[in-house]
Amino acid sequence: MKRISAESEMNRYNPNIHHRKSIRLKGYDYSQAGLYFITICVHNRQCLFGEIVNDEMILNDFGNIAHHHWEKLSERFQNFELDVFQIMPNHMHGIIFLTNPVGAGFTPAPNPNKGATERVAPTVADIFGTYKSLVSNECLEIFKQKFPGDYMGKLWQRNYHDHIIRDEQSYHRIANYIIKNPQNWKNDKFRK
Repeated sequence: MKRISAESEMNRYNPNIHHRKSIRLKGYDYSQAGLYFITICVHNRQCLFGEIVNDEMILNDFGNIAHHHWEKLSERFQNFELDVFQIMPNHMHGIIFLTNPVGAGFTPAPNPNKGATERVAPTVADIFGTYKSLVSNECLEIFKQKFPGDYMGKLWQRNYHDHIIRDEQSYHRIANYIIKNPQNWKNDKFRK
């Protein structure tokens, strides 16, 4: 009989205590065209991307990487357009627009009914998983150069926040919030 250590027994999945709920809108197709307001936080809300000086965001090396990869996302995903965004010391906000997919450049997905693959538009989760990975990998390279032998740890929080923008009034309110975020840093709910 195989023995299980007390530590591995404690780490085993238990649905009664390990119940992370999805923060996504249940049943919503996150690959469909529309405007989305996204917030991605740094792990433990550490200020790793720079600082606010005189109500203006000053990016450091990590912040420049986050900015660069955000601007390049529309080159990577054909159904994706950037709108207003702001890199902050410990998070970033952005409005994105997913357009109707045209078929080219989308990832193949198995189709159980046909036994073949079908072209599927990337979802919001696909796009931000890619973004977080690209930024993390490049920041890790810089960290290794500056601090050889040290451990960087996680860069990003596990998930991201999203809000589906449904009307023009909501869009203007959110865009204004993003633009003025550095000026409101001292009262920011994401500030640690």
